[in-house]
This record gives sequence, structure tokens and C-alpha cells, in this order.
Amino acid sequence: MNSIVKQWHSALPHLGYDLPADQPPTAGTAGGVAVNLPLQMARQSLSRQEFWDIPEPVLDQYRRYRPTPLWHAKDFGEAIGAKVPIYVKYEGGNVSGSHKLNTALAQAHYYQRAGVRELVTGTGAGQWGTALAAACAVFSLRCTVFMVGDSLTRKPYRGTLMRMLGAELHASPSGRTTIGSRMVGDGNSLALAIGEAVEYARDADGRAFAIGSGETYSILHQSVIGVEATDQLGALGADVDAVVGCVGAGSNFGGVALPVFVAAAKTARPQPLLLAAESTATPKLTKGVYAYDRTDATGFGPSEAMYTVGSNFTIAGSHSAGLRFHGSAKLLSAMRRHGQIAATAVGQQEALTAARTFVQHEGVLPAPESGHALAAAARLATTGVTDRGEHLSARDGILVCVSGHGYLDLGAYEQHLAGQLRDEHADDDLIELATATLQPVGAKP
Repeated sequence: MNSIVKQWHSALPHLGYDLPADQPPTAGTAGGVAVNLPLQMARQSLSRQEFWDIPEPVLDQYRRYRPTPLWHAKDFGEAIGAKVPIYVKYEGGNVSGSHKLNTALAQAHYYQRAGVRELVTGTGAGQWGTALAAACAVFSLRCTVFMVGDSLTRKPYRGTLMRMLGAELHASPSGRTTIGSRMVGDGNSLALAIGEAVEYARDADGRAFAIGSGETYSILHQSVIGVEATDQLGALGADVDAVVGCVGAGSNFGGVALPVFVAAAKTARPQPLLLAAESTATPKLTKGVYAYDRTDATGFGPSEAMYTVGSNFTIAGSHSAGLRFHGSAKLLSAMRRHGQIAATAVGQQEALTAARTFVQHEGVLPAPESGHALAAAARLATTGVTDRGEHLSARDGILVCVSGHGYLDLGAYEQHLAGQLRDEHADDDLIELATATLQPVGAKP
């Protein structure tokens, strides 16, 4: 497949239900981000329109790196003893090193058209911050990034790349915001980094906060992954009955899985297994509750219906900072609630082992986050996985999204080779404590 996908594909018309409405910000309605969401992005989150034309300026940029490659990872499959073929969709071949650029370019385009002069964001592993910095450079916008401090220490060259692209970078918690000043010493929270970005964006006209993963419009922009993959699998004469992606908030998983879900819904074919691979340090889909929770540490944004371990939950450190978000996107959470997606939690040692096997046999070094997806795919292709008491396996083939490269994560792999890493497992009692006061979805406030 060499042609460029020219439309984003929405799954909303094919869910069979409406997403739960957001609740007002817990910090009061006087706050809010300084610049409202561009109208087109708001429409993309709410409308049942299935096809959305990709703006030509965004297509011009997509043509630099799309379509991305898909191949049968035969050698990896043989190395792990896979019982079915594993097909890999690789999103690491752009300047940001990940799928995040797909929505960053779209958002920068829409915000620039809305008159915004500076975009502000929070980032965990740095892939989103890098993607937004690159997109802002393309569309002549200033960019300010608050990156989880612990992650920036582990991955300093992510910061270097952001600054090379023209971004102003701050380790979170920083001294630049009120909430950051209050939380000095807690350098391990993506919710805090996002909260600092939200607060900073409110302080001046012409600034806007941009989020890279959990919002419905960002998942829509990622649909180019799954649309391409469906066409590429067809060109190979291949069939899959399972799709796997790692999940922080869920944009790459939604991007690869939902177009496959829609294709099956439109043809009345059996639905494939959609398997979300999360970190054992942040097991929102496997151990969290379905409740209204805030998306950042400030409470200035609306509360959304999500599977969450609690926005105040203290998340253990790991090298997969992109998975270190307390909740899952409301779209994917609703699908989880309705039994349309499955989930499994993977420890970082298993993830990095899968990534090491993959680079040895396929010649591509995945990001640690993507290692979780490969580990989950390896389980599915060999012994199967158990989700909510049900044993799941693949019969025909597996499509897995390797959402980014790991060439700026070599510190993690060095520790892995030296045997210095351990798995972090979220404590059930602490999850219960962090979620005790949240309003379950469907309950009266």
C-alpha cells in the first residue's frame, strides 16, 4: 500500500450507545483553559459522522512518513513459539519516534487556525511532548512542555530533542505553577504534569492546552493506523482475529483497533478480540473502577467517565512512562464496560524481554511501552490470556501496534541487561483508597 489515507474514520456511529456526558470541573466553572477547543475538534468528539476529511496541510505532513510499514514478524513469532502469525504495524519512523505525531499535526493545524499562538502540554515518556514540539514548529506556534520529572531524568535526550525542535521544557513539578510549587518532590505523576500545563495555559491570552491521548478527537486522528493496517493486511491476503496495543490513555490502541472493530461491524463479521496491554504499575482496565474522575491534578477540566485507579493514586516508577496515566480514555472505557475490549497487565521486565527478542529477530528496537503490547501479543499467540475469568486466544492471526521506537530509552535497556529492574505492582488496597470517593458511572451525584 503506497497511497495516503485521506480521511479519519470514527467508531462512534458503530458503538451501539452514547458515551456518558462529562461532569463540570471539580475546581469550579470560573477556571477553564484560556482558549476553547477548536470547533472542528469538538465536533469530532461528539458527532456520529463516520468519515472526516484530513485537512490538506496535515496531509502534506503525513506524506513525509505515511503510510507506515506493516509486516509479518515471522522470526519473532518463531522465537516465541507463536501458534498463529503476528503482524506488526510500526509507528516509530518519524521525528517524534511514535504515533503521537498523527494527532499533534492535526491539533496544531486546528489551533493555529483558531488564532492560538502557543500550545502547552504535559508529557510522560516525552513522545507526546516531542510530537507536539515538532507539530508546533511546522505550524509556527510556540510550544511549552511540562514533562514528568522522574521520566526526564531517565530519558534526558527526549528533552534535548524537544528543545532542538524549539520547545520550552520544564521538569514537573516545576516552580512555574501554583500546583507545581505545592507538589515539589513528587516527580512521578503525569496527572501533575498535565495539571501544570493546564494552569500555565490559563495564564495568558493566545495560549491553549493540548492533550495527546485520551480525548476522542485524538483517537480519531490515530485511525489512520488501523485504516492503513486493514488495507495492508488485505494486500497480503492475511486475516487476523485479534488486535493488540499498549494503553496509557489509549490513543495508539484505539487508532489500530477501532478501524478493525468498525470494519467487522459494517460487514457483520465476527468481532475480533481487541486486547489492551497496560502496565502492572497502573492497571486501570484490569483493577480500576468505572467512575467519574478528573483528567489532571488541578480539577479545572471536566470529570470524565473512565476506568481509573484514581487521579490521586501514587504510581510507582517505571521505564514505561507513557503508560503511567491513572485512567483510560472515556471512549475505550465505555467499550470496556460494554465488553467490546479486553485487557491484560504486563510487568516491565516481561515487556523489555519481549522488546529485546523483537529487536534481535526483527531489527527494530521498540519503546518500552510497545514492549508491553509485544509481550501481550506473545501471550496471546502462545498460552493465551485470561480477562475477567475468560480464557482468550487467537486462531487466525494477531495484529500488534509497535507504537514507537526505543532508541531514546537505552538507559532502560541497559538496566534491563544488568538485571537492575523489578516489576511494580499496584496495591489493591491503595487503589480502593484512591477511588473510594469517586462517583460510579450511572450513580446519582
